Amino acid sequence: VLLFGLVVWVFLPALRGDFIEFDDSAYVTSNAHVNSGLTWENLVWAFGHTVVGVWHPLTFWSHMLDCQLYGLKPWGHHLTSVLVHAVNAVLVFLVLRQLTGATWRSLLVAVLFGLHPLRVESVAWICERKDVLSLMFWLLTISAYAKYVVASQAHSPKSKAWYGLTLGLFAGGLMSKPMVVTLPFVLVLLDYWP
Repeated sequence: VLLFGLVVWVFLPALRGDFIEFDDSAYVTSNAHVNSGLTWENLVWAFGHTVVGVWHPLTFWSHMLDCQLYGLKPWGHHLTSVLVHAVNAVLVFLVLRQLTGATWRSLLVAVLFGLHPLRVESVAWICERKDVLSLMFWLLTISAYAKYVVASQAHSPKSKAWYGLTLGLFAGGLMSKPMVVTLPFVLVLLDYWP
């Protein structure tokens, strides 16, 4: 809770930011499908179209939800990104602790990740929602995969459920940002790491 609160507090000034004309218009402000909010037509549109050459329907759905909640007021869009980033910082801690068992080192890495200046672009630039959203699915996928490995080594019937959840979270990551396609290689590396 303290980590979440600290990250939100540090990134709260992003709420004073505006939309940036570099891609924010294509993603949100000039995109009639996105800025008209969550409708069945818009959800289907996001699933079947690319913008700026990229397919990421889940990212568009999150922008549509923001438009539904806040309209075209940029502070609300920034707030969502700040909250997702704070969740990611907590997930970094939880996943590292799950994989290594090292609580304090995991917390240190999570604090450094959560407060690092290199995260500002992903949090404060509205069209970079795809980055914070895909990272959330990336971390959740790693956690589910680790639980799958433990369950399968114990020959637990829950292993299939963990594997299915891993695939579902991976799909969510891909629908947030195509770069997540590299995640299976990371999972293979994790099979040999800790």
